[in-house]
This record gives sequence, C-alpha cells and structure tokens, in this order.
Amino acid sequence: MKRRIINPWTWQDRFEFVQANEVTDGKRMLFFAGQISVDDNGDLLHPGDMVKQMEQILKNLKTLFQQADVKFSDIVRITYFTTDIQAFSDANLSFLSKQMRELKCKPATTLIGVAGLARPDCVVEFEVTAVV
Repeated sequence: MKRRIINPWTWQDRFEFVQANEVTDGKRMLFFAGQISVDDNGDLLHPGDMVKQMEQILKNLKTLFQQADVKFSDIVRITYFTTDIQAFSDANLSFLSKQMRELKCKPATTLIGVAGLARPDCVVEFEVTAVV
C-alpha cells in the first residue's frame, strides 16, 4: 500500500490526525463496527469515564486488529462519536493524541457530538477504517 498524507496546514499535528489520506495499491479495506468500552461479554466498562473508555476501546481494537492482521498504522479514518465534546477534547489532549503518536496512527478524523450512544453510560465510540 502506498499512502500520501495531505495536510495543507500544521495545526492538526498536535492532535495526531491528518486532513486526508490518499491510499493507492491497497489490497484490503476493512470497515470496523463502532467500538465502545466493553469487556469480552459485551458489558460496559468504566461508565462515564472518557479516558478509561478510550483506553478500553484501544485494547478492543488491538484484539480485533490481531485477528484481522491489521496494524494501527493501517488506519486511514476514524470517526469519533461522543456525548461530551469538551471531555473528549480534554482526553484527546491528555491521552489519546499521545497514544496515537506511539501507535504511529495518523488517520483522517471526524468528531461528532451525539445525544446518546449504545449504552446509557457510554461516552465515546470509535468507528475505524483500515487499508492494508
């Protein structure tokens, strides 16, 4: 796969995302279902805690990626859904951006504020697309 990052500005660099990813010669595209902070039985973990839910989502994605033979660096797009934009922004600056940098993950992203998610105490969901 060949990947070209398109960033006419630099302000997004501190948030560890890009404006666009051009992908050519990819062999597989994977569209992952929205991931929330659940355990192996589907029970919600860390009710109302943005950072802890993000940590669990990344753990769940790691498990999915191992089975799908995908790396975090293969992610080209993430749509984030949250019930609390300010808490997400704070957690992004204090936690998520650092994790994405360490994982070499530079997706194009969208953040969408919503009234509710799949579970009442769920505050964040990640929807991921990867190209390998």
